[in-house]
Amino acid sequence: MDGGTAEREFVERLERHRGLLVKVAAAYCREDEQREDLIQDIVVQLWSSRKRFDGRVKFSTWMYRVALNVAISAYRRKANQAAALDLGFSAVESLAAPVAVPDPEREVLFDRIDRLDPLHRALLLLYLEERSYAEIGEILGISESNVGTKIARIKQRLRHEIAAAPIV
Repeated sequence: MDGGTAEREFVERLERHRGLLVKVAAAYCREDEQREDLIQDIVVQLWSSRKRFDGRVKFSTWMYRVALNVAISAYRRKANQAAALDLGFSAVESLAAPVAVPDPEREVLFDRIDRLDPLHRALLLLYLEERSYAEIGEILGISESNVGTKIARIKQRLRHEIAAAPIV
């Protein structure tokens, strides 16, 4: 197979699993522009590491692993920058943001998900995707039993926090 054919096939596989990229980006970014930037970063990383895909795992599993690594790195980089700069831009941005009809229950859920550390957010994303514990473990590099334990704890924590949250 020539290089052009291999590249076209790779792009076709990316297109077939594009929804996966959108879901990962949505789990780590709330604004459309940030999601689009993250998806582009993920695609660049997938493209640059395409020759390292060896077929030992499903293509979608490999894509998830790369996408989550890029998203978690971007999340951490963003958190570090925010902590270093902390100039109060969020207040200005919220005033300039378009007004949307609030959904209090949804906002409480997103707020609680945003508070999860990157690994727990990734676990929740994959769980909500209805991935098996074995596949989640393979993607994240943890045991299947560890996946089950962590998901149970996340669900318990979210239930408790959401029940305790006042809905305005």
